[in-house]
Amino acid sequence: MIVSAALLMLASGAAHALVNAILKSGGDKMSSRALIDGSSALLVLPLAFIVPFPHGAVGWLLASFAIHLVYLIAVIKAFEGADMSAVYPVMRGTAPVIAALVSVLWLRDPISLPVIVGIAMVTTGTALSAWWNAPDRKALGWALLTGATIAAYTVIDAKGVRSSPSAISYIVWVFLLLGFGIGTLFALWRGPRFLAEARSQWKPGLAAGALSIVTYGLALWAYRLGDVPRLAALRETSILFGVGIAVLVLKENVGRARLIGAGLIAVGAAMLIVSR
Repeated sequence: MIVSAALLMLASGAAHALVNAILKSGGDKMSSRALIDGSSALLVLPLAFIVPFPHGAVGWLLASFAIHLVYLIAVIKAFEGADMSAVYPVMRGTAPVIAALVSVLWLRDPISLPVIVGIAMVTTGTALSAWWNAPDRKALGWALLTGATIAAYTVIDAKGVRSSPSAISYIVWVFLLLGFGIGTLFALWRGPRFLAEARSQWKPGLAAGALSIVTYGLALWAYRLGDVPRLAALRETSILFGVGIAVLVLKENVGRARLIGAGLIAVGAAMLIVSR
């Protein structure tokens, strides 16, 4: 069961890096995010008539909406202020430690010494990745806020998906709520700029929307199968894919510290997969 959950989370991390690369490469970041989230909602809409309504998880859905709104504003501001390779490791790497603490204390998820060591290696690798050519204070602040909100929605959605009749019902309704709610809010916020972005960027937005369903859908499914501390840290393997995309696609400069950090993340992720 744990291996299945771990593999789901690794696939989630890879897809997540692609979504954020598409967001970073776009023009107006808030308009791009509206396209991504709106596309996700439209793609899952037919399933709303098939899967059961997630009774017992409505409160968690509303809490998830509120946290995701803050998260998306923070990630947009972070990407507007610095390179992806500078802020992405910070925003993703601060989350697993916070999520592990909260899930152990609140959700009563188990945690062992090897898992603690694996989380520590992922976090250390993240710190190294962010240390070289660190972003300015403003971008760093937004990245840290992003990490805190990631931890918050991770624990909230882990609780929500476990309270739902099935994983797929919670997955569908969380995407409907976030996509139509936040996507519409961002589109109205940007007004004419959103319309211009939609005309030129609808194809990347649709692709990223589909990938968003893959990345967070797999993560939520994994949280239903396994414990949050291990899985939340495993999802941060997206940093490896993100740094790779930043170098190969976005042509950003990556120094030795980030490469060493990526290696630590990889080793830590391997420990999390094989540990019990």
